[in-house]
Amino acid sequence: MSEDLAGSRRWRCDLGGDDRWLSGAAGDDHFDRLPDALLLVIFNRIGDVKALGRCSLVSRRFHELVPLVDSVLVRVDCVIPDEPPSSSSSSSSPSSPTAASVRARGVFSHLARIVLGGIVRPIQALGQILSPANSASSRPSPSPPLAPGDVSHHSPSEVLRAFKELRHLRIELPAGELGGMDDGVMLKWKADFGSTLGSCVILGASSASPSSAGSGSAGAAPSVGSGRSEPDECDESGNIPESFHTNGGLKMRVVWTISSLIAAAARHYLLQPIIADHTMLESLDLTDADAQGVLTMDKCQLQELRLKPVSASAGSHRTLMPELSMWLWYAPFIELPGGLVLNGATLVAIKPSGDATMDTVGNGDAGVAWVLDAFEEPYRTAARMLLKRRTYRLEMNSF
Repeated sequence: MSEDLAGSRRWRCDLGGDDRWLSGAAGDDHFDRLPDALLLVIFNRIGDVKALGRCSLVSRRFHELVPLVDSVLVRVDCVIPDEPPSSSSSSSSPSSPTAASVRARGVFSHLARIVLGGIVRPIQALGQILSPANSASSRPSPSPPLAPGDVSHHSPSEVLRAFKELRHLRIELPAGELGGMDDGVMLKWKADFGSTLGSCVILGASSASPSSAGSGSAGAAPSVGSGRSEPDECDESGNIPESFHTNGGLKMRVVWTISSLIAAAARHYLLQPIIADHTMLESLDLTDADAQGVLTMDKCQLQELRLKPVSASAGSHRTLMPELSMWLWYAPFIELPGGLVLNGATLVAIKPSGDATMDTVGNGDAGVAWVLDAFEEPYRTAARMLLKRRTYRLEMNSF
């Protein structure tokens, strides 16, 4: 019995309801018994490009099958500074202060600083991450299709060239571009693009925190940590109080909106090489580890981008925004079922002016489905609660 166990391996499987034993000599590779289609299902479930790179080194067969995977996740480990590091800092780790310095600090302290300064460096760093020439310029020769170990030093464009039948792609950045906002501010956005912006939904709050005893009083919910106080409760008709316009509340929401749109436009512009290289792509998501912003593109939008060139904003690496119609909902204070309290809660829904109609956010749930679908719980509930309040319509010129 012991000799039998030492000299063979037994695999049990169920085929058609019968118990069968598969045995082979010691050293047999039982993966050879699995069809290619099943291995591809396993590789697609793995998804992560680093793990797939390691799988490709296991055997010649795996090396040939991995490039046929159609669903891939690329996690970018670090943001590369927009300036070449000095010789003294070239050996610093990705998490060092040098790498972290590309994130703007205190970007909401002034509108001009936000739009013209605070976002520029993160966008430049993002461009270096996604640019095909990012890492190639520092190496004398091209690397193998899938790097053996750590692929984080390669740009996504470079790594993804190995995948010939890519249909579903998700890229995750280490952090959102708007990481330097005032303490306590919560900001989330989701945008979809074709050759230009299709829609964008933004949910913001001057503070978000667990509810405390006695917090149910709507008018007594100050903005914690933001350096501003939210105005008193809206009147019975839902009108925003005059103090909202005079204490910087409206200005701050405008900053949130412009900053989110610029971040989305920068991501979209820099995805062009990847989209051009992979003509079979059916879905693409570009998000971040902070879950702050998500850019999505479906099959039709990807094809639209391939057929119609992107219009770039003058002097910047981002897609030109068309004229926009915006709908804004505001509540000084809302408490979600799970106990999360949002002070100064604001919802902004955005469409190109040419696509906006009176029914864009009307006709009940059907008309606002695109707004609600932008967020997971509990933020979807927050959006639903805000949609019941008075709507304010705004227009924004192309920029």
